[in-house]
Amino acid sequence: MGARPRRKIVEQDRPKPARALEAIAGEAAESVPSLDAVIHERARLAIVTALATGDARSHTELRDLLQLTDGNLSVHARKLEEAGYVTCTKEFAGRTPRTTYRLTAAGKRAFDRYLAHLEGLVNAMRTAVSRF
Repeated sequence: MGARPRRKIVEQDRPKPARALEAIAGEAAESVPSLDAVIHERARLAIVTALATGDARSHTELRDLLQLTDGNLSVHARKLEEAGYVTCTKEFAGRTPRTTYRLTAAGKRAFDRYLAHLEGLVNAMRTAVSRF
């Protein structure tokens, strides 16, 4: 006994409400500007969020707070630094190196825009779903 061949699902087989909701979601997504790709990555978003209080944080503090490895934090912080969103200060306390990160004014504006984009997307989806 062989297995029954699978029937290909075509657009007409999908429930009409699901197709309508996907169309509405597509329209809503198009009406919202794209998210900042530099901030949108999970680890970078966590770093920016942790720094958004305005306080500088040490590498060790961020690493432990966000549960990242030293290398992972360094790579993502460098990407944020290259974008002008974060400053990195390296100094020595005696013989111990200390790295400190702080959100720049440009980083704060970018984070505010990112949050506004998310809010716009949520509002657009709420509007779209209420029409459904």
